Amino acid sequence: MKINIKKIFLFLFFLSSLRAGILIPMDHDQSNHLKAYGIAFYALENSMNVEWLLNYRGGSFYLENRDVIEKECLLRDVKYELITSSDYARINTEIESKNMSIILLEKAPDIAVYTPPNNLPWDDAVTLALTYAEIPYEKIYDKEILNNALKDYDWLHLHHEDFTGQYGKFYGNYRNATWYINEQLTQEQMAADMGFSKVSELKLAVAEKIRDYVMNGGFLFAMCAATDSYDIALAAEKTDICQPVFDHDGIDPDYAGKLNYKQSFAFTDFKLNPDPYVYEFSDIDNPPSYDALRIDPARDYFSLFEFSAKFDPVPCMLTQNHESLIKGFMGQTTSFDRNRIKEHVLIMGETKNTDRIKYIHGNVGKGTFTYYGGHDPEDYRHYVGDPPTNLDLHKNSPGYRLILNNILFPAAKKKERKT
Repeated sequence: MKINIKKIFLFLFFLSSLRAGILIPMDHDQSNHLKAYGIAFYALENSMNVEWLLNYRGGSFYLENRDVIEKECLLRDVKYELITSSDYARINTEIESKNMSIILLEKAPDIAVYTPPNNLPWDDAVTLALTYAEIPYEKIYDKEILNNALKDYDWLHLHHEDFTGQYGKFYGNYRNATWYINEQLTQEQMAADMGFSKVSELKLAVAEKIRDYVMNGGFLFAMCAATDSYDIALAAEKTDICQPVFDHDGIDPDYAGKLNYKQSFAFTDFKLNPDPYVYEFSDIDNPPSYDALRIDPARDYFSLFEFSAKFDPVPCMLTQNHESLIKGFMGQTTSFDRNRIKEHVLIMGETKNTDRIKYIHGNVGKGTFTYYGGHDPEDYRHYVGDPPTNLDLHKNSPGYRLILNNILFPAAKKKERKT
C-alpha cells in the first residue's frame, strides 16, 4: 500500500488543532478554585507558560496541551476543558472586545513566608493556602532577613506578626499563659543573640530590611496584624512606643509627636493605643478589636472593585474572583480605616457605606505591597488555640482566592499584541 505522507501530516495537524490547549475555568464551574492556582504554579515550575485570562470566566488560566497537566488536574480534582484552536481564537476575540485581557505568566516566583521557628497557638491563612494548593515556599525569620536572605525571593508574606515589639498586644488576656511567657523569653533571647538590647530594636531592623527589599523591587503581601504593626514600626523609628511590660523601660512621653508617617507604606495620621491591656495597636483598625462584636457576621461582607483589565492590569489581577461580594472575617487587624489610608494607596475592597477598607495595594520604590485585613477568610473569629481551617471544606473560597492571586502576581507579564 502506498502511503500518502502529505495526507498523514495534514491529518495529524488537524488532530492537533482540535486539542490546541487546556482551559482551567475559574468561574462557578470550577470544582476546586484553590488547587487550580497550584496547577498554574506547577506549569510555571516546569517551564511552561501560562496565560491568565483576566475577567474571562472568573480569571481563567490557559495552558498548552500537555498530558502531564491533564494528569495533575485529575489528581487534584481541578476542572479543565480541552479547547481547539478555533475555540481559542473565539476567546481571544471576546477578550479584545470586552473588559478583559491576557497576562502572560512566565516564571514561578520564589516565595518566602516570614514565620517564627517556635510554634504559636494560631495558624497562618497564607501557609494554609500555599500548602493546600501545593505551592512550595520557604520559611524565614529575623536572622535570615538580617543576613540578607530576602534577595533570594520574589515574594514575601507577613502574617499576624508584631513588628513593634509588643508581642501582639496579648498581654491583657494572656500574660500568664505559658505560651505567652515562653514567646517573650524566646524573642528576648533572639534579640540578645543578634546584638540588640530589646525586641523592638530587632523588629525595627527587620522592618527596615523588608522596606529595602520592597524598594528594590520585591513584592510584599501582609495580612492581619502584620499590616498596621509593620507601618507603625517604621513610623516609630525614632521613638519608644513600648510600655515597661514589653521592653522593661519606659515609653517615650513624647512618642506621638515623634511618629514619622512619611516612613510608613500605607497609613498616615494614626493614633497609637499604648495601653498594654488593650488588644489594639492604633486607630488604623476598623472596627477596633474591642468593638468588633457589634458587627453581625451574617451581614458582614466586603465588595471588590472592578478595574480595567487593559489599563489597570495589576489591581485587576489581584481582584480576580468568581464572586464580587465576599464574606467578611475578623482579625486583630480586621479592616483599615479609610481616613488613615494614604492618598496614593489603591483601595481594592471595601465594606460599602462604611469607612472599613479590607484590601489595598500600593507602590514603594521599585516594588509593591498588598495589605489584606483579617486573619482567616473562612473562620470569622479565629481565637487563640483554635484548630486550623480545613480547606477541603472551602476549596472554592473567594476570600482565599485573593491570597492566591497575590502568589501569581510576580510571574506576570502583559502579553504583547499585534496591532
